[in-house]
Amino acid sequence: MYHPSASTSIPVAGSATGLLEPVAADSKDAITFQRCTWCGTAMYHRLLCPVCQGSDLRTERSEGTGTVRHSTVVHRNTPAARNVSLIEMSEGFVVRGRVMGPPIGIHSGDRVRLSTAKDPVRGEPVFQLIDEPFRAWS
Repeated sequence: MYHPSASTSIPVAGSATGLLEPVAADSKDAITFQRCTWCGTAMYHRLLCPVCQGSDLRTERSEGTGTVRHSTVVHRNTPAARNVSLIEMSEGFVVRGRVMGPPIGIHSGDRVRLSTAKDPVRGEPVFQLIDEPFRAWS
């Protein structure tokens, strides 16, 4: 386990350090991600950049909009069917979360918006559809 010594300086939150300011208690609709300082790759909860293996990552706040890349219906450990989706956010990173609505009505390519950054039960982001959820069968 690493413990910083008393002679090293510990950076404080601010734009120069890449750390976020404390989020207000009423702001539950914010999701944060990392961006590599060297190559600019956006990622979600990583220790190293998957492209250049750099460890100099800065934290940024997402706009909260994205596109469903994959969605599946899960029937295990739950009284009712629920969906688990991979969402590609507009900044370029992919996050696993749940999309509100009928599980059968969520398809790849649907546009979504962040509703809650952390579901109180499962701790995953919850999204809602931006476009019309009911469309003709194709």
